[in-house]
Amino acid sequence: MANTLKFGTDGNWATKKGSTLAYNDENGNFKPLPFTFDRSTSATRVNKQGLIEVVSNNEPRIDFLNDSKGALLLEPSRSNLIPYSSEINDVRWTNNYGGTGIEPVMNSSTELAKDGTLSACEWVFNTGSGTSISDQSSIYYSSIATSVGVTYSFSVWVYSSLNNVEIQLRGAGSTYEKFTLNIGWNKITRIAEATSTSTLPIIGLRQSVNGIVNSSITVKLWGAQFEIGSYATSYIPTQGSIGTRVAESCSDAGNDQVINSTEGVFYVEMSKSDVTATEGGIRLSNDINNEIRLNFATNNRLNVFVNVGGSNQVYIDNTNYNLSDYHKIAIKYKLNDYAVYVDGTQIETDTSATVPTGLDKINYSTFYGKTKEIKVYDTALTDQELIALTS
Repeated sequence: MANTLKFGTDGNWATKKGSTLAYNDENGNFKPLPFTFDRSTSATRVNKQGLIEVVSNNEPRIDFLNDSKGALLLEPSRSNLIPYSSEINDVRWTNNYGGTGIEPVMNSSTELAKDGTLSACEWVFNTGSGTSISDQSSIYYSSIATSVGVTYSFSVWVYSSLNNVEIQLRGAGSTYEKFTLNIGWNKITRIAEATSTSTLPIIGLRQSVNGIVNSSITVKLWGAQFEIGSYATSYIPTQGSIGTRVAESCSDAGNDQVINSTEGVFYVEMSKSDVTATEGGIRLSNDINNEIRLNFATNNRLNVFVNVGGSNQVYIDNTNYNLSDYHKIAIKYKLNDYAVYVDGTQIETDTSATVPTGLDKINYSTFYGKTKEIKVYDTALTDQELIALTS
């Protein structure tokens, strides 16, 4: 048994402009079996130090948000409709105050931000003691036109000096959503359908911890993003105009020397960004007529397809998993001996299927999400080995 192709295992990543490389355990180095990577604009990621950084066009993003080992991040095209995303003291951001006391103030952009620059704004809010959002501080961004019936995601990075600080967001919808901040930088997101053309992204803050007024709170804002879509994507910086990050693609890793067309195991650990999206997944293939395909379909449907010469040999449809979470999935393939394992459990077998011919490539299929790991084995593993691999 040999693990002939390994991608991302234990945080081992090698990326360069236009490609990534696979790791080889046998001699402890990276193999020249790259995924071809394409994105014609720059983009951002969270690096190992926890800071947001910009990477150039066609450079793969290994994102370390809430993950010390990182994951390959693939996203669709999105635009940040807020032209001044980090300058939250800009004139286009408007203070709104409905209580008694001192009107809130946004200090100039000289505070340490999530990207390590002095560009965050401290929110100095009023001394009133009201308990509703209208009695406290809020700010909104003017001059953004929304379309009724369209879903928007509004996100912002917020720093808090204390735990359990209450903040509220109102995006395209007419209601607020409440969030609780912990010490440090927090990314919060409000997703809503626009109910009119005049609703604006609004950030509201209560001067309280667990409902008790506390004037010693330090709150900083940075990196606001208002985008069309049912989930928030990575930060798109803007400086005076709408910013766009185009869709990414990743394909063609491996060759017929490391991928066995007679038997083997295809293993991934992945999560999908939008479980409502119709299609998205990854496949071990020669072409669309000869493939082993793992598909993350609409509404958490996990599919496995095996096509041989254009004829479907295996079809599995399982709805037991939240595909926005990471899952460890292994597909064992061999003549009359197929099995699928997810998170340490065998979920399906097939004893009558043949094997696709000429398997030599790994390709993503319109997949948007994160990949922690991909492995290919050149022999079929035992049941106990597959349980251990996916546990």
